[in-house]
Amino acid sequence: MPSGPSSAARTPFVLLVVLLLGGGLITLLLLNSALNQGSFELRELKDRTTELTDEEQALQRDVDANAAPDALERRARELGMVPGGSPAFLGPDGKVLGEPTVAASPKPSRTPSRAPGRTSDPTPSGAGEGAAPGAGTDPKPTPTGTAPTTPTTSGR
Repeated sequence: MPSGPSSAARTPFVLLVVLLLGGGLITLLLLNSALNQGSFELRELKDRTTELTDEEQALQRDVDANAAPDALERRARELGMVPGGSPAFLGPDGKVLGEPTVAASPKPSRTPSRAPGRTSDPTPSGAGEGAAPGAGTDPKPTPTGTAPTTPTTSGR
C-alpha cells in the first residue's frame, strides 16, 4: 500500500490543529496583555486613592485645628469681634425674656470722633459728639466711648 494518499488526507487536519493552537496562543497573549494593562491601571488608581486619602486626612486635621474653641476665639478677635453680653429672648407672645446687655469692647473704637456741625452725617442733634453710626435712631443718646444699647451676638 502506498503511503501517499494517507499523508495527503492528514495535511488539512494538521493545518487545522496548528491554526487552532496558534490562535489560542495569540488569544492568550492578548488576554495576558489586557490583564497586565488593567493591573497597571489598578495600581495607579490605588496610588491616587492613597494620595487623596492622605490629603483628606490633612485637610480634616486643619479643619479640626481651626474648629477648636481657642482657634475660633483667636480668629474672632482678629476680625474685631468681642464676646457677647447676656442674651435676651422673645417669647411666642412677644414678651422679652431676660435682660440684654451690651458687649464690652476691650479696645477703643477705631473710628475718629466727629464734632457736630462738621459732618455730613444726618444724625439728630441729640446724638452728640462721638456717636456711633446708626446711633441716631436710638431715642437715648449714648455717651462717648460706649457702644449703643442694642444687643449683639458674637460669631454671627
